[in-house]
Amino acid sequence: MAALRRGRQYLRFAPLAIAAIVLAMPPLVDAGLGIPTLGDGPALIREIEVIAIYATVVVGLNLSYGYAGELALGQAAMFAAGAYVTGMLAFGSLTNGHQFNDLAITIPASIGAAALIGFISGVPGLRLAGWALAYTSFFLVLLIPDLASAFPDQTGTFTGLSPVPDPVILGHTLDQSGIYWAITITTILIFAFFRNLVVSRHGVALQVLRQSPVLASSLGISVYRIKLLAYVLGAVPAGVAGGFFCYLNNFVSPGLFDIYTSIGFIAASVLGGSRTIYGAIVGVLIIQELGPLHTSAFTHFALPVYGLLLMVGGVALTGGLGGSVGTVIKLFRRRVLHIVPPPLEPKEPSLDLGKFDGAELTVTGVTKQFGGLKAVADVSVTAHPGKVTAIIGPNGSGKTSLLNVISGFYRSDAGTVRLGDTDLTRQSPRFVALSGVARTFQTPSIPTGLTCMQVVASARYARDRAGVIAAVLRLPQYRRRVEVDRSEAMRLLAATGLAHLALTPAADLPLGTRRLLEVARALAARPMLILLDEPASGLDVEDVRRLGRLIRATAAAGATVIVIEHNFQMMLEIADVINVLGAGRLIASGRPDEIRRNPAVMESYLGERPDATPEKSPSEPESESAS
Repeated sequence: MAALRRGRQYLRFAPLAIAAIVLAMPPLVDAGLGIPTLGDGPALIREIEVIAIYATVVVGLNLSYGYAGELALGQAAMFAAGAYVTGMLAFGSLTNGHQFNDLAITIPASIGAAALIGFISGVPGLRLAGWALAYTSFFLVLLIPDLASAFPDQTGTFTGLSPVPDPVILGHTLDQSGIYWAITITTILIFAFFRNLVVSRHGVALQVLRQSPVLASSLGISVYRIKLLAYVLGAVPAGVAGGFFCYLNNFVSPGLFDIYTSIGFIAASVLGGSRTIYGAIVGVLIIQELGPLHTSAFTHFALPVYGLLLMVGGVALTGGLGGSVGTVIKLFRRRVLHIVPPPLEPKEPSLDLGKFDGAELTVTGVTKQFGGLKAVADVSVTAHPGKVTAIIGPNGSGKTSLLNVISGFYRSDAGTVRLGDTDLTRQSPRFVALSGVARTFQTPSIPTGLTCMQVVASARYARDRAGVIAAVLRLPQYRRRVEVDRSEAMRLLAATGLAHLALTPAADLPLGTRRLLEVARALAARPMLILLDEPASGLDVEDVRRLGRLIRATAAAGATVIVIEHNFQMMLEIADVINVLGAGRLIASGRPDEIRRNPAVMESYLGERPDATPEKSPSEPESESAS
């Protein structure tokens, strides 16, 4: 483990070393340095500038597409917006001849224009997803020539704006070296910003959104807010890059932002690894050196080459080159450093859950209908703090539908749901979650790319918020929240027997361990009410025993616990009250021994005839009389 920690420390210095070399490039070029394929002298400097600009665009695309999972592909339109705003301000066509050429004015204005485009392209994403969103956002790229023609006095139509005056900063006109340093320093700062963002609590929330908007809502995360955050922040680098691109070329025209440019950005993201930050540089370097993104000769072959690269990146390089490097590093740790990952099986839990402030749940006359089918028909259930309330029934009896009504994912057609003094009837899932309800799912929803500690801590994101700037700058208030996240996550991982897996990728765990991890995440929200949807499904005997002890400990800690489960024997052992549903209706409710002998339950759920129940010996425990 010591070798692993040293290796990670060394890797942290690699981006700083590369940044130092890039910043020192002008004097090195003056000394006669040349790099094969990139060139030497002024050609080398320009290649680095172009790579830095394009990589800045791609890193924003990686945030919205790679981390948030939103297929918004209008990055070229945001790039164009930044370039045109800078050009029009510098040329004076936007301000009645008054030229504004100071970077302190043009770059923020370009950022604002790109962020506006990002917001506009993101609004459909609140309702659309997948390829529908991709088509909508990609259409913005096709509008660039038409918009340029619609405002000829400002944009210069197809001939564009030229020449654009050299940029000024603090009253000093930048020469070629000054422009180089302005571009590279800004690129370094943007990459540092996004690196800190994606490894922060906000980055974890983005990956939760990528996994499932339903999961995000169940954790109290605002899906709309986090999506717009991804769109707008992902647009900011494109605006900055567009502004510098305008100065670098000394002109701006619609031909610089065609469909090939947009596809080039997508190809660079896929090749470098859309779920990495530094992979943007690698992807752009490959695309640029295959024949720069903007040369007339390459235009004839751009689409076939990009298509081939996307196929190679998508099929042969899972996760892009960034993902492949990660695989190589794992093999190196295992084969060379002999670092063996911890066993994935959970250990005996400590069951130290802390105290929960449970509240009584009252479900009264709830009905939920889908067309002509009543999934839930006039069901009334009460669950008390410190008690385990079970809901059982055959498949299709309405158990999960009732759970979805309680947690806000379905809106009831009739009836009420109250948690303590709070009316949850027909409220949004986020409102229900923030009111003190946490839940698990039939199939464990565990985001890929997160450690077990991050998965558990993600439940605290919406309940103890910290701003983006505080997260990026690692301000004291943010660090305090992170420390609380870590301590609470470690305590609950120990409570569930998973402390030794804290830094293990959660998606690599077996099913039983992932179910325990999902329960730990629900507990991290410190809920009043916890809803467990078939938590024992697919588990072996030992995992069922461990899960049963955890559920009892949760109730003993003061929480209100509702469990939906098909394992009747487990419910007889751990439940205080069992409610039985059949065809959407409540057919029985009572203590486990009462439910076991109930004729309606025996016939509809256990498939037994009441008069065929075998005699039990007097010494046989009640809870062991059913299979």
